[in-house]
Parts: sequence; C-alpha cells; structure tokens
Amino acid sequence: MIIELYYLIRSIGTLYIWIIIIASFLSFVRPDPYNPIVQVLTRLTEPAFAFIRKKLPFVVMSGIDLSPLVIIFGLQFIDIIVRNLLVG
Repeated sequence: MIIELYYLIRSIGTLYIWIIIIASFLSFVRPDPYNPIVQVLTRLTEPAFAFIRKKLPFVVMSGIDLSPLVIIFGLQFIDIIVRNLLVG
C-alpha cells in the first residue's frame, strides 16, 4: 500500500517536472498566448515560478530565470526524502 502511494506521488512529480521543462522551452520561442495548450501550461507553472521568484529573488540573474531549475531540484530532493522514508 505504501509503495503504491509512493509510486503515485512519484508519477505526479515526474509529470509536473516534464510540464515545467516544456513550459521553460516554450518561453524561449514566445508562443501564442491564446493557444489553449500554452494557457494550460502557464496556469500550471506560473504560480510555482512566481512563488520561487518572490521567496528567492536572486534566481533571476541578468534576465535569465532559474526558478524552473530550483523547482525541479526541489521536487527531486522531495522524491529522494520520501523514497527513503517510505520505501526504506
């Protein structure tokens, strides 16, 4: 039961990491903001990006936003901790 719960949480985390990666790559090409896919990606990622930018203002350096990288590292760190606690 606990292992299945861990794999569910890990799958959701991995999916969110891929969403962050796709949204980050899209920010380089300036996609159409009225595209429904772009709107969904923005709604899913922008609150987390804004939170990181607010709490850690130094992640934006010379116009380069590193908040996606901070979120990905944070999710990986949480995954490692949860795996060690639940799976053993």
